[in-house]
Amino acid sequence: MEKFKAYRLTEADKKIRAEFVECTLEDLDPGELVVRVAYSDVNYKDALAATGKGRILLRPSCIGGIDLAGTVVSSSVPQFAKGDAVLAVGHLLGVKHHGGYAEYARIPAAWAVKLPKGMTLWDAMAFGTAGYTAGLAIARMELNGLKPANGPVVVDGATGGVGSIAVAALAKLGYEVTALTGKEAESGWLKQLGAKEILLRQSLDLSKIRPLDKATWAGAVDNLGGEVLAWMSSTMKVNGVVASIGLAASPNLATTVLPLILRGVSLLGINSTDAPSPELEHEVWGRLATDMRPPMLKDMARTVPFSELPGVFDDFINAKVSRRVVVDMSA
Repeated sequence: MEKFKAYRLTEADKKIRAEFVECTLEDLDPGELVVRVAYSDVNYKDALAATGKGRILLRPSCIGGIDLAGTVVSSSVPQFAKGDAVLAVGHLLGVKHHGGYAEYARIPAAWAVKLPKGMTLWDAMAFGTAGYTAGLAIARMELNGLKPANGPVVVDGATGGVGSIAVAALAKLGYEVTALTGKEAESGWLKQLGAKEILLRQSLDLSKIRPLDKATWAGAVDNLGGEVLAWMSSTMKVNGVVASIGLAASPNLATTVLPLILRGVSLLGINSTDAPSPELEHEVWGRLATDMRPPMLKDMARTVPFSELPGVFDDFINAKVSRRVVVDMSA
């Protein structure tokens, strides 16, 4: 039986051993689709899993990679045929089900999305979970009434994977975007992505967050949690919408209900792993290929060969990444 390369994570003595191994199709988990993986990517969650900095794995040993894009080799369901280009992000990939860091993957058909027209396999992983999460946040915010005429939208963690795609996608949709960042040196890049204004995090006095501050934002995309999310909530306009996506700064939230009940602010929790309906998942991917597609997508990601994957994770943990990372599984 043909052997292929995979990157496996194994937890032993509360430490993670990450290594390249040889596998066969017999080693893969059950599923209706076998996919020849062309590209994967690296998300913060992948870095946490591979370095052991976060308790991510839900089994003792798992092929890593929470995202994949490739071509169907075999299918036992009528919705997919051999040769179909597909993508899969999130669900239990790379944490409880063998994931995208392998030349082949076997996955449940319910996790697969046919590649939208106008999107390549590389594009799909330039988006990956980060882009899908940004797209899902925007779609959910619009379902809750957000539109460009309502006023500006602020995005924090703006140089990160989710943040940068949110900035670019919102700008493409016609929103006036303010990028909130702690990285002043990236201001020019954020303006290239479409941010109209740059707000430096160090300019905020987060020690004195008022329950209700000046009503400024129609929408907010939060990747940080903690004090920044509390500040965002206090500065929302009437009927403003906040999408809570991440906890890069803190999982805690010390705030009041006043913005919610006096300004009608909506606080949306965004779970891109398993919460969206299949219909919404397909809609978001279709929009990422069309009206949400950043004009500079090719510049927003860099490609690394599979063989160099282990060298990438520490940069994510140390917040040294300002572009998406696509993994070429053939190299």
